[in-house]
Amino acid sequence: MLDRLQSLADRYEKLSELLCDPDVASDSKKLRDYSKEQSDLQPAFEAYSEYKNVMEELEAAKMMQAEKLDDEMKEMVKMEIDELSERQAHLEEKIRLLLLPKDPNDDKNVIVEIRGAAGGDEAALFASDLYRMYTRYADTQGWRVELMDVNTNDLGGFKEVIFLINGRGAYSKMKFESGAHRVQRIPTTESGGRIHTSTSTVAVMPEAEDFEIEIHDKDIRVDTFCSSGAGGQSVNTTKSAVRVTHVPTGIVATCQDGKSQNSNKDKALKVLRTRISDLKRQEEEAKYSGERKSKVGTGDRSERIRTYNFPQSRVTDHRIGLTLHRLDQVMNGDITEIISALSIAEQAELMERRIML
Repeated sequence: MLDRLQSLADRYEKLSELLCDPDVASDSKKLRDYSKEQSDLQPAFEAYSEYKNVMEELEAAKMMQAEKLDDEMKEMVKMEIDELSERQAHLEEKIRLLLLPKDPNDDKNVIVEIRGAAGGDEAALFASDLYRMYTRYADTQGWRVELMDVNTNDLGGFKEVIFLINGRGAYSKMKFESGAHRVQRIPTTESGGRIHTSTSTVAVMPEAEDFEIEIHDKDIRVDTFCSSGAGGQSVNTTKSAVRVTHVPTGIVATCQDGKSQNSNKDKALKVLRTRISDLKRQEEEAKYSGERKSKVGTGDRSERIRTYNFPQSRVTDHRIGLTLHRLDQVMNGDITEIISALSIAEQAELMERRIML
């Protein structure tokens, strides 16, 4: 572990030199790539620097302990050794986590798609509740939410909503939300007071950069149409809504949120590029389908991951067996405890795999 840490420290310091090189400063791509690489290495570099300092202080304290000391001094040195040993153990655990393989998409923005599934109007209403939950969570993280496309029903629920979350580390936290979310409650449309079970699906995809997925004009078909609201009523008499079809894959993306056709086209292309990237990622993962799957899920939107039980104010994440009895706070965007628990479960599994190798 120490050899690897020293290699990381050497690379970090080399990157510091490169970033001061005028040739690098004039090359925007190199400057961006080197800056990102150094930023990724910084937590491990700082932890290793602190670890080396602690080990030096610990060695000095142990040497002092071997000398002839009075009782009071012996007690002080012993306390210092105990404190330093505790810091050493803490730093070793921290470093082990920092050295775990990192998902290359973790720092990316995300495009989230929520769709009402089983349950008709109630599923659409729950989809709108999930959208509200995620936008409020994004606010607590300092992220910016941009609505890409929405299709509502007569009750104001979302048959489908697509939005972009822009913020560093968005994918590292939001990636655990992909899957089927189940709600158990009495719908507003239920006159008999019976509890219904409905589901909405969530798909979280890392936003694909322009240079990652190149889309040629000859490979797409662009159609324009009038935006429409609930019930198909026209709410925009100009053809500002855009539908983009990627002919080679058949993937389609639409956007009708903005009043500008060009703006809607740009948004639709952003969604299209991300969906194409996600398709390629799924195809790659399918090649290794025989490998052990993560306990926190595969990202498959058909996989039931969580239940929201309103009568009992209970939310349960089925992947890690976590149950919280504060549903109101969760629906208001307080999902930090759930996401942290899922992140810890993922880290534990990665650690277990590393030990087995």
